[in-house]
Amino acid sequence: MQQSLTLSIGLPVGLIIVMLGLGLSLQVKDFTRCFSRPWPIIVGLLCQIVLLPALCLALVYVARLPPAISVGMMLLAASPGGTSAAIFTHLARGDLALSLTLAAVTSLIALFSLPVIVNFSMVLFYGEARAVSLDLRQVLLIFVVAIIPALIGIFVRSRFPDLAQRLERPVKIMTTVFLVGLILAALIGQWRLLITWGPSVGLIALIFAIVSLLVGYYVPLLLKVERRQAIALSMSIGIHNAALVIALAMSEHMLANPEMAIPPAAYGVIAYIVGGGFVWVLNRRQGTA
Repeated sequence: MQQSLTLSIGLPVGLIIVMLGLGLSLQVKDFTRCFSRPWPIIVGLLCQIVLLPALCLALVYVARLPPAISVGMMLLAASPGGTSAAIFTHLARGDLALSLTLAAVTSLIALFSLPVIVNFSMVLFYGEARAVSLDLRQVLLIFVVAIIPALIGIFVRSRFPDLAQRLERPVKIMTTVFLVGLILAALIGQWRLLITWGPSVGLIALIFAIVSLLVGYYVPLLLKVERRQAIALSMSIGIHNAALVIALAMSEHMLANPEMAIPPAAYGVIAYIVGGGFVWVLNRRQGTA
Protein backbone atom coordinates (compact mmCIF):
# COMPACT_ATOMS: atom_id res chain seq x y z
CA MET A 1 0.00 0.00 0.00
CA GLN A 2 2.89 2.33 0.77
CA GLN A 3 4.26 1.67 -2.70
CA SER A 4 0.86 2.59 -4.13
CA LEU A 5 1.10 5.94 -2.37
CA THR A 6 4.43 6.66 -4.05
CA LEU A 7 3.12 5.64 -7.47
CA SER A 8 -0.05 7.71 -7.11
CA ILE A 9 2.00 10.81 -6.40
CA GLY A 10 3.55 10.10 -9.78
CA LEU A 11 7.18 9.37 -8.89
CA PRO A 12 7.79 12.96 -7.75
CA VAL A 13 11.23 13.61 -9.17
CA GLY A 14 10.24 12.46 -12.66
CA LEU A 15 6.98 14.36 -12.49
CA ILE A 16 8.75 17.59 -11.56
CA ILE A 17 10.94 17.25 -14.66
CA VAL A 18 7.95 16.48 -16.88
CA MET A 19 5.93 19.42 -15.52
CA LEU A 20 8.89 21.71 -16.09
CA GLY A 21 8.91 20.58 -19.71
CA LEU A 22 5.16 21.04 -20.08
CA GLY A 23 5.47 24.57 -18.77
CA LEU A 24 7.62 25.37 -21.81
CA SER A 25 4.47 25.13 -23.96
CA LEU A 26 2.58 27.71 -21.89
CA GLN A 27 2.47 31.48 -21.56
CA VAL A 28 1.18 33.77 -18.81
CA LYS A 29 -1.70 34.84 -21.07
CA ASP A 30 -2.98 31.25 -21.05
CA PHE A 31 -3.67 31.55 -17.32
CA THR A 32 -5.08 35.08 -17.48
CA ARG A 33 -7.50 33.79 -20.11
CA CYS A 34 -8.68 31.07 -17.71
CA PHE A 35 -9.57 33.62 -15.03
CA SER A 36 -10.97 36.23 -17.41
CA ARG A 37 -13.37 33.58 -18.78
CA PRO A 38 -14.13 31.51 -15.68
CA TRP A 39 -17.08 29.50 -17.02
CA PRO A 40 -15.01 26.31 -17.66
CA ILE A 41 -13.58 26.51 -14.13
CA ILE A 42 -17.08 26.90 -12.67
CA VAL A 43 -18.34 23.91 -14.68
CA GLY A 44 -15.33 21.86 -13.60
CA LEU A 45 -15.91 22.69 -9.94
CA LEU A 46 -19.58 21.74 -10.17
CA CYS A 47 -18.66 18.38 -11.69
CA GLN A 48 -15.85 17.79 -9.18
CA ILE A 49 -17.53 18.89 -5.98
CA VAL A 50 -21.23 18.18 -6.57
CA LEU A 51 -21.93 15.81 -9.45
CA LEU A 52 -19.23 13.16 -8.97
CA PRO A 53 -19.80 12.61 -5.22
CA ALA A 54 -23.55 12.25 -5.94
CA LEU A 55 -22.89 9.70 -8.69
CA CYS A 56 -20.40 7.83 -6.52
CA LEU A 57 -22.93 7.67 -3.68
CA ALA A 58 -25.46 6.10 -6.04
CA LEU A 59 -22.80 3.64 -7.24
CA VAL A 60 -21.81 2.41 -3.78
CA TYR A 61 -25.46 2.02 -2.78
CA VAL A 62 -26.23 -0.07 -5.85
CA ALA A 63 -23.08 -2.16 -5.32
CA ARG A 64 -23.88 -2.68 -1.60
CA LEU A 65 -20.25 -2.23 -0.62
CA PRO A 66 -18.96 -2.65 2.97
CA PRO A 67 -18.88 0.59 5.02
CA ALA A 68 -15.09 1.03 4.88
CA ILE A 69 -14.99 0.52 1.11
CA SER A 70 -17.94 2.89 0.66
CA VAL A 71 -16.21 5.64 2.65
CA GLY A 72 -13.01 5.12 0.64
CA MET A 73 -14.96 5.51 -2.60
CA MET A 74 -16.68 8.67 -1.39
CA LEU A 75 -13.36 10.24 -0.38
CA LEU A 76 -11.96 9.32 -3.78
CA ALA A 77 -14.90 11.04 -5.51
CA ALA A 78 -14.36 14.21 -3.48
CA SER A 79 -10.58 14.31 -3.92
CA PRO A 80 -8.98 16.94 -6.19
CA GLY A 81 -7.36 16.13 -9.51
CA GLY A 82 -4.16 14.11 -9.43
CA THR A 83 -0.78 15.61 -10.24
CA SER A 84 -0.54 13.46 -13.39
CA ALA A 85 -3.78 14.85 -14.90
CA ALA A 86 -1.77 17.53 -16.72
CA ILE A 87 0.23 14.82 -18.51
CA PHE A 88 -2.94 13.22 -19.86
CA THR A 89 -4.24 16.67 -20.83
CA HIS A 90 -1.06 17.46 -22.75
CA LEU A 91 -1.06 14.15 -24.62
CA ALA A 92 -4.73 14.60 -25.56
CA ARG A 93 -4.05 18.17 -26.76
CA GLY A 94 -6.27 19.73 -24.14
CA ASP A 95 -6.01 23.13 -22.47
CA LEU A 96 -3.01 22.58 -20.19
CA ALA A 97 -3.32 25.95 -18.46
CA LEU A 98 -6.92 25.17 -17.51
CA SER A 99 -5.87 21.75 -16.17
CA LEU A 100 -3.21 23.29 -13.92
CA THR A 101 -5.56 26.07 -12.81
CA LEU A 102 -8.31 23.63 -11.85
CA ALA A 103 -5.80 21.43 -10.00
CA ALA A 104 -4.69 24.41 -7.92
CA VAL A 105 -8.24 25.60 -7.18
CA THR A 106 -9.65 22.16 -6.30
CA SER A 107 -6.66 21.37 -4.09
CA LEU A 108 -7.31 24.49 -2.02
CA ILE A 109 -11.05 23.79 -1.85
CA ALA A 110 -10.29 20.22 -0.72
CA LEU A 111 -8.94 21.65 2.54
CA PHE A 112 -12.57 22.33 3.45
CA SER A 113 -14.62 19.96 1.29
CA LEU A 114 -12.84 16.68 2.09
CA PRO A 115 -13.39 16.91 5.88
CA VAL A 116 -17.08 17.57 5.17
CA ILE A 117 -17.28 14.46 2.97
CA VAL A 118 -15.45 12.45 5.65
CA ASN A 119 -18.00 13.35 8.31
CA PHE A 120 -20.94 12.86 5.95
CA SER A 121 -19.68 9.43 4.88
CA MET A 122 -18.88 8.29 8.42
CA VAL A 123 -22.37 9.24 9.60
CA LEU A 124 -24.01 7.66 6.57
CA PHE A 125 -22.15 4.34 6.64
CA TYR A 126 -21.12 4.02 10.29
CA GLY A 127 -23.61 6.20 12.14
CA GLU A 128 -20.86 8.32 13.69
CA ALA A 129 -18.89 11.42 12.79
CA ARG A 130 -15.10 11.70 12.78
CA ALA A 131 -13.26 14.98 13.22
CA VAL A 132 -10.67 15.02 10.43
CA SER A 133 -8.71 17.92 8.99
CA LEU A 134 -6.71 17.77 5.78
CA ASP A 135 -2.98 18.30 6.22
CA LEU A 136 -1.91 21.47 4.42
CA ARG A 137 1.39 19.80 3.53
CA GLN A 138 -0.44 17.28 1.34
CA VAL A 139 -2.01 20.11 -0.65
CA LEU A 140 1.29 21.98 -0.89
CA LEU A 141 2.85 18.84 -2.36
CA ILE A 142 0.67 19.30 -5.45
CA PHE A 143 2.07 22.78 -5.93
CA VAL A 144 5.65 21.63 -5.36
CA VAL A 145 5.60 18.78 -7.89
CA ALA A 146 3.20 20.21 -10.48
CA ILE A 147 2.35 23.90 -10.35
CA ILE A 148 5.72 25.41 -9.45
CA PRO A 149 7.77 23.43 -12.04
CA ALA A 150 5.24 24.40 -14.72
CA LEU A 151 5.56 28.07 -13.73
CA ILE A 152 9.34 27.80 -14.03
CA GLY A 153 8.87 26.35 -17.52
CA ILE A 154 6.66 29.32 -18.42
CA PHE A 155 9.37 31.71 -17.24
CA VAL A 156 12.01 29.90 -19.31
CA ARG A 157 9.79 30.15 -22.39
CA SER A 158 9.31 33.88 -21.89
CA ARG A 159 13.09 34.37 -21.80
CA PHE A 160 14.17 31.75 -24.34
CA PRO A 161 11.29 31.13 -26.80
CA ASP A 162 13.52 29.46 -29.42
CA LEU A 163 14.78 26.94 -26.89
CA ALA A 164 11.22 26.19 -25.76
CA GLN A 165 10.15 25.54 -29.35
CA ARG A 166 13.06 23.15 -29.97
CA LEU A 167 12.22 21.21 -26.83
CA GLU A 168 8.54 20.75 -27.74
CA ARG A 169 8.94 17.38 -29.48
CA PRO A 170 11.40 15.89 -26.94
CA VAL A 171 9.03 16.91 -24.14
CA LYS A 172 6.14 15.15 -25.91
CA ILE A 173 8.22 11.97 -26.17
CA MET A 174 9.41 12.24 -22.58
CA THR A 175 5.85 12.73 -21.35
CA THR A 176 4.63 9.65 -23.22
CA VAL A 177 7.49 7.52 -21.88
CA PHE A 178 6.88 8.76 -18.35
CA LEU A 179 3.17 7.94 -18.55
CA VAL A 180 3.85 4.43 -19.87
CA GLY A 181 6.36 3.97 -17.05
CA LEU A 182 3.76 5.03 -14.49
CA ILE A 183 1.26 2.49 -15.82
CA LEU A 184 3.79 -0.36 -15.86
CA ALA A 185 5.11 0.50 -12.40
CA ALA A 186 1.58 0.65 -11.02
CA LEU A 187 0.69 -2.72 -12.55
CA ILE A 188 3.84 -4.43 -11.29
CA GLY A 189 3.74 -2.87 -7.84
CA GLN A 190 0.06 -3.50 -7.21
CA TRP A 191 -0.49 -6.75 -9.08
CA ARG A 192 -1.35 -8.68 -5.90
CA LEU A 193 -3.85 -6.00 -4.90
CA LEU A 194 -5.57 -6.22 -8.28
CA ILE A 195 -5.74 -10.02 -8.10
CA THR A 196 -7.19 -9.94 -4.57
CA TRP A 197 -9.70 -7.12 -4.95
CA GLY A 198 -10.18 -7.00 -8.71
CA PRO A 199 -13.44 -8.98 -8.85
CA SER A 200 -15.19 -6.65 -6.38
CA VAL A 201 -13.55 -3.31 -5.58
CA GLY A 202 -11.59 -3.30 -8.84
CA LEU A 203 -14.78 -3.45 -10.87
CA ILE A 204 -16.31 -0.55 -8.94
CA ALA A 205 -13.09 1.46 -9.31
CA LEU A 206 -13.11 0.74 -13.06
CA ILE A 207 -16.71 1.90 -13.43
CA PHE A 208 -16.00 5.02 -11.40
CA ALA A 209 -12.87 5.83 -13.44
CA ILE A 210 -14.86 5.60 -16.68
CA VAL A 211 -17.78 7.62 -15.27
CA SER A 212 -15.42 10.33 -13.99
CA LEU A 213 -13.77 10.80 -17.38
CA LEU A 214 -17.07 10.79 -19.28
CA VAL A 215 -18.74 13.23 -16.88
CA GLY A 216 -15.71 15.52 -17.03
CA TYR A 217 -15.83 15.52 -20.83
CA TYR A 218 -19.48 15.45 -21.89
CA VAL A 219 -21.05 17.65 -19.19
CA PRO A 220 -18.79 20.60 -20.11
CA LEU A 221 -19.53 20.05 -23.81
CA LEU A 222 -23.26 20.13 -23.06
CA LEU A 223 -22.70 23.39 -21.18
CA LYS A 224 -20.99 25.02 -24.18
CA VAL A 225 -17.39 24.60 -23.06
CA GLU A 226 -14.87 24.37 -25.91
CA ARG A 227 -13.53 20.92 -26.78
CA ARG A 228 -9.91 21.60 -25.71
CA GLN A 229 -11.17 22.85 -22.39
CA ALA A 230 -13.54 19.88 -22.03
CA ILE A 231 -10.56 17.58 -22.51
CA ALA A 232 -8.67 19.39 -19.75
CA LEU A 233 -11.66 19.19 -17.42
CA SER A 234 -12.13 15.52 -18.17
CA MET A 235 -8.57 14.66 -17.22
CA SER A 236 -8.52 16.95 -14.18
CA ILE A 237 -11.82 15.55 -12.92
CA GLY A 238 -11.27 11.96 -14.04
CA ILE A 239 -7.72 11.42 -12.74
CA HIS A 240 -8.32 11.78 -9.00
CA ASN A 241 -5.62 12.25 -6.37
CA ALA A 242 -5.71 8.70 -5.02
CA ALA A 243 -2.55 9.28 -2.96
CA LEU A 244 -4.29 11.97 -0.92
CA VAL A 245 -7.14 9.60 -0.05
CA ILE A 246 -4.74 6.79 0.85
CA ALA A 247 -2.92 9.16 3.21
CA LEU A 248 -6.22 10.21 4.81
CA ALA A 249 -7.34 6.60 5.26
CA MET A 250 -4.11 5.18 6.66
CA SER A 251 -2.81 8.01 8.84
CA GLU A 252 -3.16 7.23 12.52
CA HIS A 253 -3.97 10.91 13.10
CA MET A 254 -6.89 10.83 10.65
CA LEU A 255 -9.05 7.83 9.79
CA ALA A 256 -6.54 5.05 10.64
CA ASN A 257 -8.48 2.49 8.57
CA PRO A 258 -6.43 0.62 5.94
CA GLU A 259 -9.60 -0.87 4.42
CA MET A 260 -10.67 2.61 3.32
CA ALA A 261 -7.41 2.84 1.35
CA ILE A 262 -8.24 -0.19 -0.81
CA PRO A 263 -10.51 1.64 -3.35
CA PRO A 264 -8.07 4.52 -4.04
CA ALA A 265 -5.14 2.06 -4.24
CA ALA A 266 -6.96 -0.02 -6.85
CA TYR A 267 -8.17 3.12 -8.60
CA GLY A 268 -4.62 4.52 -8.72
CA VAL A 269 -3.69 1.65 -11.05
CA ILE A 270 -6.90 1.47 -13.07
CA ALA A 271 -7.22 5.22 -13.69
CA TYR A 272 -3.89 5.40 -15.50
CA ILE A 273 -4.94 2.63 -17.88
CA VAL A 274 -8.44 4.04 -18.48
CA GLY A 275 -7.04 7.57 -18.85
CA GLY A 276 -4.46 6.37 -21.36
CA GLY A 277 -7.19 4.64 -23.36
CA PHE A 278 -9.30 7.79 -23.30
CA VAL A 279 -6.37 9.84 -24.60
CA TRP A 280 -5.96 7.36 -27.46
CA VAL A 281 -9.68 7.62 -28.33
CA LEU A 282 -9.58 11.42 -28.28
CA ASN A 283 -6.50 11.51 -30.50
CA ARG A 284 -8.08 9.07 -32.93
CA ARG A 285 -11.05 11.40 -33.24
CA GLN A 286 -8.68 14.23 -34.07
CA GLY A 287 -6.83 12.05 -36.57
CA THR A 288 -3.56 12.28 -34.64
CA ALA A 289 -3.16 8.70 -33.48
